[in-house]
Amino acid sequence: MKIAIIDYGAGNIKSVQFALERLGYEGVCTSNPNEIRSADKVIFPGVGAANSAMNELQKSGLNELIPSLKQPVMGICLGMQLMCTSSEENDTACLGIFPMKVQKFNHDLKIPHIGWNQIDDFGSSLFNQILPSGYVYFVHSYYVPLSQFTTSTATYSFKFSATIQKNNFFGCQFHPEKSSDVGMQILNNFLKL
Repeated sequence: MKIAIIDYGAGNIKSVQFALERLGYEGVCTSNPNEIRSADKVIFPGVGAANSAMNELQKSGLNELIPSLKQPVMGICLGMQLMCTSSEENDTACLGIFPMKVQKFNHDLKIPHIGWNQIDDFGSSLFNQILPSGYVYFVHSYYVPLSQFTTSTATYSFKFSATIQKNNFFGCQFHPEKSSDVGMQILNNFLKL
């Protein structure tokens, strides 16, 4: 299986690559459109600011490529947020795959929301063999609100989307590659889709 990890200068892509290796798969870190288009699975990670990440995607033309992909695509953390229509972070226009606006956590909450948190309300094959209330690792100041695309939730004062799905596009707000056995099972389930 050919797995492309999109490399656009945003985030710790090596941790995703190492997680795949622990599962027995090899992932190629690439920004090459042909490699990404021909992959069986695509992982779109990200850490950092939405506007600078979108600038990098636009420079390389990946902003047009990613929404056109037909194989399973998993956005992680910022990658998931960039798949939405826009983000409140610097009022950034994003990729528009999911018709939602990414919002900032209320100033009354300590941000970033960081650490281990339970996920519940599973509604996707990503959660095969995972018990409800499994713990995963989050680091984020912005969140995707609940919608028809929400496939699991987490709570930080209120419920928000921990994962989303639309057709072949999947998003994880948490870091499955840093989420121990639960995260590894989610990655494994994605690779077996």
